Amino acid sequence: MSGILGKKIGMIQIFEASGEQVGVTAIQAGPCPVLAVHKKNIQLGFDQVDEKKLKKPQAAYFKKLNIPACKLIRELAKPAQECKPGDQVKVDIFGVGDFVDISGTSIGKGFQGGMKRWHWKGGPMTHGSTSHRRIGSIGSTTTPGRVWKGHHLPGHMGNEKVTIQNLKVIRADAGKNILLVKGAVPGPKNGYLIITQAKKKTIKIMAARKAAKK
Repeated sequence: MSGILGKKIGMIQIFEASGEQVGVTAIQAGPCPVLAVHKKNIQLGFDQVDEKKLKKPQAAYFKKLNIPACKLIRELAKPAQECKPGDQVKVDIFGVGDFVDISGTSIGKGFQGGMKRWHWKGGPMTHGSTSHRRIGSIGSTTTPGRVWKGHHLPGHMGNEKVTIQNLKVIRADAGKNILLVKGAVPGPKNGYLIITQAKKKTIKIMAARKAAKK
């Protein structure tokens, strides 16, 4: 399988065989029923929910498939192996030592000023200064006589899709549907995640294998 859906549980610390203390993120990954198989994508569901909490078209969709209703529906790249609606995708598609890319929605922090949003230094903090945390001058003098597009300014911070690449799988417990990955992942506790096989790391490994064969 190319990936699986999950939910962030939180972070803990474990000890590896070498004795090194490692911070890992615990993720409830799957089981995810296959809802539909398209030409290039596969549709997965996650997190069972009462049909009464869904809109009528969504509830009818699951009833037609004869699959328990799911709160989250996402499409991932179609895997190489054959699959059909009703199949279950579990966390055992990943093994210890694999690398994954994890996407989630970052924690929303509302409207923030430039110092928090973009790490501006700020103005003097002494008496007499009236520009402690203000924007200050953002013009570009006579040429071009305007503010450049994309200039860092105060505004909404967080609550956007973030992808962390090449996270190492420390443990995959198929019995409890728990995945432990080294490092932090985006989003709050109970936030939904998309876990897929690491693209860049996989390409490098395949290239190294080809070079070794030659």
